[in-house]
Amino acid sequence: MARNHLYLVDGSSYIFRAYHRLPPLTNPQGVPVGAVYGYTAMLWKLADGLDKAEGPTHLAVILDHSSQSFRNSLYDQYKANRPEPPEDLRPQFPLIRDATRAFSLPCIEMEGYEADDLIASYTVAAQAAGWDVTIVSSDKDLMQLVTPDPKGDEPHVDMLDTMKNVRMGREAVFEKFGVGPELVGDVLALMGDSVDNVPGVRGVGPKTATKLIQEYGSLEAALAGAETMKPSKLRDNLIEHADMARLSRQLVELHRECPLPQPLEELRLDGIPTEPLRDFLLLHGFKSMAARIGGDAPAPAAGAGPNRAAAMGGGVLGEAWQPKGNGSTAPAAPALPEHPAIDRSRYETVTTLDALDRWIAEARAIGHVAIDTETDSLDAITGGLVGVSLSTAPGNGCYIPLGHGGHDLLSEKPEQLPMDVTLARLKPLFADDAVLKIGHNLKYDMAVLAQHGLTITPLDDTLLLSFALDAGQHGHGLDELAKLHLEHQCIAFKEVCGTGKSQISFAEVPLDRATEYAAEDAEVALRLWMLLRHRLWQEGGTKVYEMVDRPLVAAVTAMERRGILVDRETLSRLSGTFSQDMARLEAAIHAEAGGPFTIGSPKQLGEVLFDKLGLKGGRKGKSGDWSTDQSELERLERDGVPIARMILEWRQVAKLKSTYSDALQDQINRVTGRVHTSYSLVGAQTGRLSSTDPNLQNIPIRSETGRQIREAFVAAPGNVLIAADYSQIELRLAAHMADVPQLKAAFAEGADIHSLTAEELFGEVTRDTRAKAKTVNFAILYGISRYGLASRMEISNDEAQAIISRYFERFPGISDYMQRTLEGARERGYTETLFGRKTWFPRINSKNQGERQGAERAAINAPIQGTSADIIKRAMVRMDGALADAGLSSVRMLLQVHDELVFEAPEGLVDAAIPVIRRVMSHAAEPAVTLSVPLDVEVGTGANWGAAH
Repeated sequence: MARNHLYLVDGSSYIFRAYHRLPPLTNPQGVPVGAVYGYTAMLWKLADGLDKAEGPTHLAVILDHSSQSFRNSLYDQYKANRPEPPEDLRPQFPLIRDATRAFSLPCIEMEGYEADDLIASYTVAAQAAGWDVTIVSSDKDLMQLVTPDPKGDEPHVDMLDTMKNVRMGREAVFEKFGVGPELVGDVLALMGDSVDNVPGVRGVGPKTATKLIQEYGSLEAALAGAETMKPSKLRDNLIEHADMARLSRQLVELHRECPLPQPLEELRLDGIPTEPLRDFLLLHGFKSMAARIGGDAPAPAAGAGPNRAAAMGGGVLGEAWQPKGNGSTAPAAPALPEHPAIDRSRYETVTTLDALDRWIAEARAIGHVAIDTETDSLDAITGGLVGVSLSTAPGNGCYIPLGHGGHDLLSEKPEQLPMDVTLARLKPLFADDAVLKIGHNLKYDMAVLAQHGLTITPLDDTLLLSFALDAGQHGHGLDELAKLHLEHQCIAFKEVCGTGKSQISFAEVPLDRATEYAAEDAEVALRLWMLLRHRLWQEGGTKVYEMVDRPLVAAVTAMERRGILVDRETLSRLSGTFSQDMARLEAAIHAEAGGPFTIGSPKQLGEVLFDKLGLKGGRKGKSGDWSTDQSELERLERDGVPIARMILEWRQVAKLKSTYSDALQDQINRVTGRVHTSYSLVGAQTGRLSSTDPNLQNIPIRSETGRQIREAFVAAPGNVLIAADYSQIELRLAAHMADVPQLKAAFAEGADIHSLTAEELFGEVTRDTRAKAKTVNFAILYGISRYGLASRMEISNDEAQAIISRYFERFPGISDYMQRTLEGARERGYTETLFGRKTWFPRINSKNQGERQGAERAAINAPIQGTSADIIKRAMVRMDGALADAGLSSVRMLLQVHDELVFEAPEGLVDAAIPVIRRVMSHAAEPAVTLSVPLDVEVGTGANWGAAH
């Protein structure tokens, strides 16, 4: 007869792990259920999905009854340091109990005892009955209960971490603590626990605690042996804090004789009845789970409202997400919890492995840690790592120096940990799925750490949280957010490193000052996360953050690190050509002006145009100098002034030379041999990515010079570049969002949208009318005025107004959409994309006509351009996985420019890669958003970007 096998689920542990691992979802009633969803999924797997050979015959979920237990009478400071549960987690605790009962599973808790004590008591009782026991948890305290691997028919106890799908027996315990389960309590008593406020012995970390127990055999023996140790700080601490160590041993000891609230036999698992589970799943919007049960789904409870699936990443995560109502202005930030003021003097400089292990253990116990890196360069691809800072709670922080000191042999280096040893310790923590990593602009830190083989997952980025909530309201830099939300002034970089010629590398900053600066950044990021994460679900920012922004960090980091090859010879040759063109234009301009002058000087140019040549219509700025900006020169060009056209052409060639053909040669990375542009995830308030060093967004798209610059971007030998570009995506989105039948039908049939518009506006389709229609199609989406359209089409204002009026008559849906968008922006202060990205327009109701009209034009376009940006970002997030699934991991995404993605592929894999790329891009909006028009993707290939474009 098969032996009974009891599974004891540490429900309290899983609540927090699920909360930090999953997005903050809400159910149709608006109640937070992110942790509930993760917990429910975990229970489902345990009860139904485990291998039946190892699966449970009996199962119970054990929960903490409250934060108080008998241990508080032993030590009144026990768990005193634990922060209050997040506000959006508190309402989920009763729902966790409801979820357990919905599975028809025992949900056990007892006043005065912790879940660990009940688990220990049930474990002892089950062993006495000859049962095997599996404890579903990763809690280090419960490792005291693990028994040796079974011999013959002996019952045994192991642990199961379902988050990592790892079983832990005696060997795993020994690997973690260096001792067997029976001595784990002694190690814990010596090292203490800052999370539960178990005091331990001051200065003793995990490594020293293990060494002492290994050497002396027990806690009491180690304390007794302290008298005979050589004089040292450790000896003094063991003697001075012996009573605290004994108290700590009592605190970590599991109570194994609790009365059992339910007898063992009542814990039998006989399958999961359909009801009431199905009702619970449907009530909270977990439709995918409910569908797996089968049968007709009853309607949700009255008043539940619609339950639109957000379906993050195509899975069931996020299906319960429900957007919130929004006011007319940005909601006020919730009141901050009572945290201590930021005190830089409390930060710790970590220079021993014991201290490092203590911080790592604390991060694992709490389930989150804020991180930041310090480097000797702004170049994340090749910059040297100088140190890492951590923070696990407001009021604490540390800095781990790794590369401080001068770079010559005579320079004195301060005491610091070896980099390889330290990073080997941090690597498992940074990749641990059960510990959330928090940071500000983590893309930079991920690239720096990737040089050493470290990955960061899962993550929350306060830069992106701020952007998802307040795009258009203010900047999103760490210092600005600290001042705005925390009323705290961060140390400026120049305060520690100086400026100009006297500036030093961060590697040369003294450790005490470096600790203050670096640990402050980590703590500030943590505090901002606690505030912004709470706002996210309240203000409806969850959808765009979880489905677009957060997963994009890893995708963009990988893309930046790959870089792209550029041909130095092509660039050099192009610079020579541009120099010749500039010289030719310069001679022609001087001839037209009647003498030489400095064309690049706005002051001299203005004097030539309006004083010397006497051109009419000029305007002067506040300085009293003539304006020679782009718009002024374009006005003169339209008036038929030849010199204006030549100056505009000279300026464009000069800009292309300095920005690209010259600069790109200097931007070839000396280590990788490639150019690595840096993408800003918050560079444009509509959500579009922007790039710098080099800026790839400003290469002219349709000009011959733009094509020549693109030809310098080349594929590596044996490879081909693939350029995949969304075709007319903003027009397609306008057709969907404005619900214009003619445009939707044209896109569905694959018709030429510009020819359709020409027919509607001008009654015929010719080369000229189609070109005009194309201009109108795009100009209208940007809220162009009649004056702007007149200027662009070189027609009168009245003619432009007639075309706009006729356009709106033919496509009234566009006019209605624009009006609705403007009314909504004026009322609420923001617009939204189809994915819920808000863009705020503080000047939309300004009394200043220029400010107001500028905000109105931007507001009209923001939902369309922003949705387009969200879609290509979703494509980027999915692309590497889709290529890998198709066996095409060697096809690599290198660039994103506007509506285009550029890939590098081995020559033999191009034909296989194109359908995958096209499929991912064309379906990127789904399933979160279903469009009524198809997304068409044009794909080209070539040895260089110009040939592929």
